Amino acid sequence: MITTRQCIAVTALLLSLPWMSARAASPLDTVPEKMPFDIPYGAPISLELARQAINAAAAEARSHHWKLNIAVVDSGGNLVAFERMDGAQLASIAISEHKARAAATFRRETKIFENAIQVGGNTYVTTLDGIIASRGGIPLLQEGKLIGAIGCSGGTGSQDEVACAAGATSLNH
Repeated sequence: MITTRQCIAVTALLLSLPWMSARAASPLDTVPEKMPFDIPYGAPISLELARQAINAAAAEARSHHWKLNIAVVDSGGNLVAFERMDGAQLASIAISEHKARAAATFRRETKIFENAIQVGGNTYVTTLDGIIASRGGIPLLQEGKLIGAIGCSGGTGSQDEVACAAGATSLNH
């Protein structure tokens, strides 16, 4: 039987060991000087520009024979336009909109969340409301301001991302 005195002695010894008292520094404890992803909001995307982004993304997908769902939301994450290419996976309808909404409301590509979990091991990201940790959601900017986002789903994450990038790039010309 272990006495109270022995328990206290063992506890004191364990607490005095360097490996018990020293905490490993976490990269999450770093305090950035500037606010990350601090993109100012612009006027919400127009239907005309949303269709332009969808058309460019769909053209990119067709050039590779990919069947995608493509959603464009405004800066508040509200659906503005959507296209389901013939034969596109039905489950990806909601996923494309979710990717676009997450990219708009968090003002960053959804690939950031994917990398945070897959590469960085930052599983806390899964606790954030509204995220989707899958590439294929890209903010849409006009004159450096967030006007909306595009989300693609139905292919692999990298295929979705390529199509979205084509849609986003189409607005910068």
